[in-house]
Amino acid sequence: MTAFSRTITLNSPPETQALAVQIGATLTIGDVLLLEGPIGAGKTHFARSLIQALLPVQEDVPSPTFTLVQVYDGPESEIWHADLYRLSAPDEVVELGLTDAFEEAICLVEWPDRLAELAPENALHLQFEVSELAEQRRLTLSWASSSWSKKLKGIAK
Repeated sequence: MTAFSRTITLNSPPETQALAVQIGATLTIGDVLLLEGPIGAGKTHFARSLIQALLPVQEDVPSPTFTLVQVYDGPESEIWHADLYRLSAPDEVVELGLTDAFEEAICLVEWPDRLAELAPENALHLQFEVSELAEQRRLTLSWASSSWSKKLKGIAK
């Protein structure tokens, strides 16, 4: 159940990247970001920007559309980037090891509707919407855990 939310306008890919870097700086083991929105809404761009900001050495961050999961060695924990678009049942999520990663890593999950009841209650939801303006996006952040209120304080006002 969502208790808090904030909606912001991102006017360009660099603004999306800057927000991803800000949020990434607050993340710790067990943090899960659920990235929702249509194809082309900016989910992967956001995830890629966040992951690259956390990596101690720059590396390519491809979309996990075909691999389903990409795992990176962050300075304090693994960073999991999952794209569940091609999954058909929640039990496939368990087979990927994603439910364990929710507790042991930082996780970014695209197409989180495929998680169904496996979605962590303490996750931060990011709903991306395409605007009429080519590069502009509307992003609604929502969360139930007060820990996100502390982490997001001062971010994306």
